[in-house]
Amino acid sequence: MAGEAAKAIDPKVLWGGGRSPFSVSYGKMMMWFFLVSDALTFSGLLAAYGFVRHSYTGQWPIGEEVFHAFPLMGDTHLPLIYVAMMTFILIVSSVTMVLAVEAGHRLDKKGVIKWLAWTIVGGFFFVGSQAWEWAHFIHGSAGYIVTADGEQAWLTQDVSGVKDITTVADFGLIFNKGTENERLISGSEAIQVYGNKINHVQGANMIQNEYGPPQYANFFFFITGFHGFHVFSGVVINIIIFLMVVRGKFDRLGHYEMVEKTGLYWHFVDLVWVFVFTFFYLI
Repeated sequence: MAGEAAKAIDPKVLWGGGRSPFSVSYGKMMMWFFLVSDALTFSGLLAAYGFVRHSYTGQWPIGEEVFHAFPLMGDTHLPLIYVAMMTFILIVSSVTMVLAVEAGHRLDKKGVIKWLAWTIVGGFFFVGSQAWEWAHFIHGSAGYIVTADGEQAWLTQDVSGVKDITTVADFGLIFNKGTENERLISGSEAIQVYGNKINHVQGANMIQNEYGPPQYANFFFFITGFHGFHVFSGVVINIIIFLMVVRGKFDRLGHYEMVEKTGLYWHFVDLVWVFVFTFFYLI
């Protein structure tokens, strides 16, 4: 019976072309191709980060000890709270994007405008939060000094911008921080050690950082920056699509497929952040 049915179909229909595989439009198929290639790029970056971390013989920075600040909260120690909030907002923006796509399927222009606007707000919040996190990561906390003997002495207060080094006598320096041999020096001894320092490492850059090995900061800047660029691009694209919706472009076309294609990209960006968040902050 199957053979007879096959014979009944015109060969021109079977092999003549002009039909989209799986009834997927050209635009959506190209978006999927792009997302697959982009996923391979992020996979390579995260795999490289995992390899370097696994091969590093020293102590790798712990996310809870590095990312514990919160805007306008001073020195309050809130491990990963702000990063968790950023992640939550980005996931919620993925939900609003789903609702925008669903409204587009119903040709509900007002619904698309409402949910796409909320998606844009969530994207702006995430990008702004990541910019603040970068600034805090670069500035760092008190940091540590390197003595002439090559030892590290951690400061208990941020002295950036303080000209009078005698203030070091009040809060002191910590040697062997976090170990059984941890000791605090203060007074004239702390002033002498601080005055004879050969380097003061505070915050992070591409050469050195107070959190750990240089590779840690390098990977952090590149991977989170690469993802942040994707989010920023997504926000810009969403704004363009939003303006097209407001002007009735898709009503005239009779469909909102462009919103759906943008939604695919936005969901991908959200999914990638889950992996970046896990690699850098949780593991």
